[in-house]
Amino acid sequence: MRDQDLTPNTAAPDPAATSPTGRGVKIALAVSVALNLVIVGLVAGAMVKDAAFAGRGPGSMGLGVFTEAFSRDDRRALRKALAAEAPSFRATRASAEAEYAALIAALRAEPFDEIAVKAALSRIAAATVTQLQLGREVIEAHLLAMPTADRLAFAKRLETRLDRRK
Repeated sequence: MRDQDLTPNTAAPDPAATSPTGRGVKIALAVSVALNLVIVGLVAGAMVKDAAFAGRGPGSMGLGVFTEAFSRDDRRALRKALAAEAPSFRATRASAEAEYAALIAALRAEPFDEIAVKAALSRIAAATVTQLQLGREVIEAHLLAMPTADRLAFAKRLETRLDRRK
């Protein structure tokens, strides 16, 4: 054997060679976290009784400007519609929680397994997209069913709240 064959390779691995989708994974993780926060707000809002909003502003569901623009009756209707979807939300959430556990295990694994981390992140992102899709469908159905006057009032409230944040 030659000496160079016995010399350990101490050079840092080329990030492009070890992680061709590193940027994509980071973006997917950021999107996943953001979507999880939105879904947590949707689910929490759906589970809260109307009385819990007494004395607090319309933004108390935690979804910010979009939810603030809905009327109290709209929010009540959305909570009921989301509650009807609760089994789907719970199943997807339970699946995502299992994937977070898999991600944590993969992050701690020695030797480190990039493929396991990427796979867990992909499954988390997929669960998040599923939750977001369910929430979007409920909100979309509500918006599309609004009478013209209610829809225009919603648009005005949304615009006003967006203008306040500038």
